[in-house]
Amino acid sequence: MTSAQTAGTLDAPNNASIAAEPVTLPPLQGTALAMLTVATALATFMEVLDTTIANVAVPTISGSMGVSANEGTSIISSYSLAAAIAVPLTGWLSRRVGEVRLLILSVLLFTLFSVLCGFATNYNMLVFFRLMQGLVSGPMVPLGQSIMMNSYPPHKRGMAMAFWAMTVVIAPVVGPVMGGYITENFTWPWIFYINVPIGVFCAYSISTLLKGRDTAISSDPIDVIGLVFLVLGVGSLQYMLEHANDLGWFQSKEVVTLTVMAVVGLTFLAIWEWYDKHPVVDLRLIKNRNFTVGTILQTVGFTVFFGNMVVMPLWLQTVLGYDSFHSGLAVAPVAMFSIFFSPVIGMNMHKVDLRWLVLTGFGLFAFGAWYSSLLSPQSTIGEIMWGRFLFGLGIPFFFIPLSGIVMQGMEGEELTAAAGFSNFLRTLGGAIGTAVFVTVWSRRTTFHHARLTEDMYPGKPMYDQFMGQLANSGMTAEARYNTLNGMISGQAASMATLDILYLSAGLFVVMMFCVFFAKPVKGAVASGGH
Repeated sequence: MTSAQTAGTLDAPNNASIAAEPVTLPPLQGTALAMLTVATALATFMEVLDTTIANVAVPTISGSMGVSANEGTSIISSYSLAAAIAVPLTGWLSRRVGEVRLLILSVLLFTLFSVLCGFATNYNMLVFFRLMQGLVSGPMVPLGQSIMMNSYPPHKRGMAMAFWAMTVVIAPVVGPVMGGYITENFTWPWIFYINVPIGVFCAYSISTLLKGRDTAISSDPIDVIGLVFLVLGVGSLQYMLEHANDLGWFQSKEVVTLTVMAVVGLTFLAIWEWYDKHPVVDLRLIKNRNFTVGTILQTVGFTVFFGNMVVMPLWLQTVLGYDSFHSGLAVAPVAMFSIFFSPVIGMNMHKVDLRWLVLTGFGLFAFGAWYSSLLSPQSTIGEIMWGRFLFGLGIPFFFIPLSGIVMQGMEGEELTAAAGFSNFLRTLGGAIGTAVFVTVWSRRTTFHHARLTEDMYPGKPMYDQFMGQLANSGMTAEARYNTLNGMISGQAASMATLDILYLSAGLFVVMMFCVFFAKPVKGAVASGGH
């Protein structure tokens, strides 16, 4: 996006723009464009990585700081809560600060708070610094997307989207594996210190390559009421989703209260932002049919994808006895195909109707979920990794073309606002998927356990034969019952995992038929350029 284009977009009758006289600059090319791609992709990777890298380190951190594992989960929830609030503010903040300046500031502050997380001497300090880290990280992913797209010529924007999408999808998968390795072989502060060289490199590269190319600044009035509704609605919803399963969902007064606060906050936010002249979140984007359809499919798709990605490690750890590192390693191949095939999709997506690529992606997800349902507690790690690889075949066909549908026809300030809004809903979809799918898995495990035990009582041939074998081996009565219960629990959890896989496959099939609610999209997905 040129300075002239952005200034023209932001100029208002009240002369609110305070940017300097615009100067048209040629777009970046060659090495400079490649370096900018690396820098923005790494910034995105760093932010998304931190949403999962600390997950496996929670027990270690909790133990070193003298708090329970349940209290330690605040290390994760504080980060995601703050980030969820900050992401939809990206468009508004970029208008007041400038896209490039805001991204550099976010990267530097993110790096600073990463260091402070590692330096934290007590639990409260760590939670506070993680909260601040999440708050300043909000604009990094959507700005990485919009700046990268605006820096590429229209016919190459598919490649830009491919590089950005790879980082968003791969980082959460790599996070637990990397976090487990660092925690086992070094000390837990290093999961934060590794951000320092990346952050410094990204901030320096972006500031150097995009010097003099920032967007114009607008002095629009601050929408205080919209901001309050945003914090109330999004904050309550995010906190409720992260703690609902532990609190027993709507059996808990706290969950009911948070749900009411979320509904009230988001309802008033939608009404207020629709009519406000300078909204913090531009909800009028939903007038764009492809943005609405694409964002809904993206949100639902990530809900199912992340729900699946959370349940599989749970099954591996509770039934197959994997530790956190090896369970992360077993599901890591889900990102392998995306690493190598995303550039191919990006280079060719302008040649076909993107709806057919998304249709293919959903179909491959459904096939991968069905294939994974063939696994059993006796499956080897190689068989599990192969199943996860097949599930990951759909990633480049799903995320990259769907992002193109969402951003189709947008440019400049509108593109940034759309990136912030769609990334917020994508993140929210992941939170919903984690909360809902873990709950479904837990309750289906209880259901199957109850059904399996119905036929396990004295007088049943199978029961008598099994317990007789255990008695002949010298086991006490208590040990025999514990062994039987353990086997039933493992089978129940495995059957619940199959239910999740069947549900995932079914939902992906349904979404295949919803793709064509979007208008045909072929060619450049957006216009404009830095």
